[in-house]
Amino acid sequence: MSNKVAILIIDDEVQMRKLLQITLESNDYIFTEAATAKDGMIMAVNHPPDLILLDLGLPDEDGHTVLKKLREWFTNPIIIVSVQSSEEDIVKALDNGANDYLVKPFRTGELLARIRSALRGIFTEENNPVIINGDLQIDLSARTVKKNEELLKLTSTEYSLLALFAKNEGKVLTHQYLLREVWGPGYINQSQYLRVFIAQLRKKIETDANRPAFIVTESGVGYRFAAKE
Repeated sequence: MSNKVAILIIDDEVQMRKLLQITLESNDYIFTEAATAKDGMIMAVNHPPDLILLDLGLPDEDGHTVLKKLREWFTNPIIIVSVQSSEEDIVKALDNGANDYLVKPFRTGELLARIRSALRGIFTEENNPVIINGDLQIDLSARTVKKNEELLKLTSTEYSLLALFAKNEGKVLTHQYLLREVWGPGYINQSQYLRVFIAQLRKKIETDANRPAFIVTESGVGYRFAAKE
């Protein structure tokens, strides 16, 4: 994947914008920046970037509101970078369409890994219905799953859950999002239900279900489908 990717930074903190500039520039990303929600929205509309880094604590508008407005039309990845570290804020942002959430301060290496993971989704188009992740092979058209070339027996629900993870590789998916997408709106509070199915799926796809490498728990928030070489 080429790093000639356009990233928009929307953050009112001068020092943070400087750190992000240096990090992105040294990794060959093209970037633009805005210190307010208003300027950020104008830039996003006029020159839609490949990815947005969005702060929640903006001076002129709440970042959650900005995220909702962006998601009305912007389909590329949005990563939240914020000092707000409460579980409530993280879940709210992810449910409102953020691809990922990083709490400030963070390591630049972690930020770059999250950016690469988020971008992988837009450069891996579904022209190819087969998703390969390590020794796991998911054929979306045939609805089959193989591990080390051996066909796995998954129930329809287990397959739907795994396919949803695979299509959102690297993205944190909240409990409510998973329940709504796989089982329907009536199940969004059935977290225990989801845990049971995650446990069953891990037994079938993980080498060690107690130390999952594919379906990683994001404590209190949801799960992430991790990329394996």
